[in-house]
Amino acid sequence: MAESGFPLPPETYCSLCGDALKEPVTISCGDTYCLECIKIYWDQFDHMGVYNCPQCRATFTPRPVLRRNLPDVNHEPRRQPPELTPFPYMHRESFCDFCVGRRSRAVKSCLMCLAYYCETHVKPHYESSTFKRHKLVDETGHLDRKICPQHEKGLELFCRSDQMCICVLCTVREHRSHNITSAEEERNEKQKVLVITESEVQHIIQERMKELQELKHNVEVLKAVERWKTEINQMIMANMQAAMTQAESYVERLEQEILELQRREAELRQILETEDNIHFLQNFPTLCVPPEAMVPKVLINPQFSFGDMSKTATEMKEHLDDICKKELSKISKTVSETPVYILLPRNGDKRLKVPSRVDFQEPKSRTDFLRYSCKLSFDPNTVYKELVLSDGNQKVMRKKTVQFYPDHPERFDSFSQVLCKEPLTGFRFYWEAEWSGEFSIGVAYKSISRKGKNSHSLLGYNDKSWSLLCSDSGYSAWHNKVDRDISDAPRASRIGVYLDYNGNTVAFYSISETMELIHRFKAQFSEPLYAGFGVGSSVTLCRLKQNPMPY
Repeated sequence: MAESGFPLPPETYCSLCGDALKEPVTISCGDTYCLECIKIYWDQFDHMGVYNCPQCRATFTPRPVLRRNLPDVNHEPRRQPPELTPFPYMHRESFCDFCVGRRSRAVKSCLMCLAYYCETHVKPHYESSTFKRHKLVDETGHLDRKICPQHEKGLELFCRSDQMCICVLCTVREHRSHNITSAEEERNEKQKVLVITESEVQHIIQERMKELQELKHNVEVLKAVERWKTEINQMIMANMQAAMTQAESYVERLEQEILELQRREAELRQILETEDNIHFLQNFPTLCVPPEAMVPKVLINPQFSFGDMSKTATEMKEHLDDICKKELSKISKTVSETPVYILLPRNGDKRLKVPSRVDFQEPKSRTDFLRYSCKLSFDPNTVYKELVLSDGNQKVMRKKTVQFYPDHPERFDSFSQVLCKEPLTGFRFYWEAEWSGEFSIGVAYKSISRKGKNSHSLLGYNDKSWSLLCSDSGYSAWHNKVDRDISDAPRASRIGVYLDYNGNTVAFYSISETMELIHRFKAQFSEPLYAGFGVGSSVTLCRLKQNPMPY
């Protein structure tokens, strides 16, 4: 609250602490916070190295340097540089226009009143008939962008000819005879583009994560080579020190041997020069024996070189270093050149590709389905006590004897069922299984119950699973205890399952000489899914040829 008693404008509040700004700092996206608040908020992301704005979610790498705002002598609001303006789809927090004192955050905007409302002040719009015709929308902080600047009416339509949002009055003159549709219908079409794009981004993330693991492995190998090089150098230094010590000992012993030989030479010269024949003959026996060597002959091995060993280790390190740099360069280039969103042309620009409806349709032929084939394996921790896994966890058979599996919280203890290990989420997946005896095939959340003989742990009998029951007499589709008998689908010993997670569908197909749809579920998936099976006799996961993803 300002000293005058009037509430402060929203831009003087910190959205992190909710109080008036203290030592305000404005980051590069244009949002302002208390210096201490944004420092504490960013400290928790130091281990990641990527920082974001709490309001508009703009990201920064490396961590921005924070500088306190300088006072504005003209008392004008700080204007954001054009090149740093956030993208229009980013959420900008707004405050209620009708709160007195400390203003609450807005939850709705009214396109008729052109105002923001908190949860308290928006109630009259729901309760009073006066506001019956008013248009309420979720608050996104860009109310001015939802109003036609020419007619000051709410934007409710979309002109496909000009690729822009318009109001009802725009259709009379400016956009007369244009291809006009409702905003909702156009959003549904464009949402399909973003769904495909999101799937592509998630796939790219998975690829980058794989590349990151490989790069980390190379870094660990490089570190190991560095350690090995250090150890070799230490070994070389130790051997050199030992060799020097030994060589110094040999030098000392050789010097002593030379002195002894010089003394012997002097005695020989003396006896040779004597005229006393008796003295000569008496000393001859001791002097005629050649002296024995005191020190072995020392030679430097010409094949050995400490320099060559050190050079080899250095070259190996440099070689691995070059590999890592090249791989990192490839990854950086791929990330930079990979588009995240598909761009749509404006004003008749034909240079950008517009996705056709075919890009959003489900696969038609089995070849199309195989593009999304995924490799699955049965999870031993979930298998029922009468089931036996084989063929690398690709086949499961039911036996009359009880298998001695260890207790596990994920094991089904009452129904002959098993789940696969691999989580399925965010994209399209396809797999096939061959069966004998009555069996069920489907998908389930990991949170499905595993204990007790009740509907909570039986595939298709709860809201956490979808399944197709297959027998010699026919098929029936099950979800949340609701079943549908299917009598017109052809019988087949192989069943194909197609999961479009983002499209919220899971479909079952009979696979023989032809591929025909048995049943399709429409759902709203909220957790990763796992392939599940109820085993009557045996089930085998089919090995499918994986084709490249359709990018």
